[in-house]
Amino acid sequence: MNIDSQSLSDAFRQAFRCHPAGVAIVTADPGEGPVALTVSSLISVSAEPPLVAFSLSQRSSTATALLRAETVVIHLARFADLELAQLAATSGADRFGPDVQWQRLPTGEPRYTEIGTWFRARLRGTLPLEDATLVAAELLEGEVAEPGDTPERDSLVYLDRRWHRLRDDDENGN
Repeated sequence: MNIDSQSLSDAFRQAFRCHPAGVAIVTADPGEGPVALTVSSLISVSAEPPLVAFSLSQRSSTATALLRAETVVIHLARFADLELAQLAATSGADRFGPDVQWQRLPTGEPRYTEIGTWFRARLRGTLPLEDATLVAAELLEGEVAEPGDTPERDSLVYLDRRWHRLRDDDENGN
């Protein structure tokens, strides 16, 4: 069955609305002050060396600033980090205001201290595309939070334009 380009775009949107994605927050300081944005496109590329990739929309002014940085901090968000993920996804929001817990790493990058799993990464390359830029980054250092007894209940995913736990507790706590 042949699908014209508009129908293909519609099919793409419909399919990916039903495709859950993990949530990460990327922070950086390109020299004009800290920036942050939420991504649901983070993928692992390689374990040796540890490489990840994510996409940035060209419509985002934060993405433009982030691409000027040499290094970033990638925070893997859990359900408890929902508020922070929403803040970093909100256009025009003060992502480093007085109510936000963050600090600078000794190397200068901004890091959200409430998120237990994070990696400092060096941008290794970009691939400009139609409306986005694909970014590859090499992990340099970081911390990994201990998972709880049921990590799937702690996971934050984005699905159908909404935030979810990977699995909600039922009424019996199972």
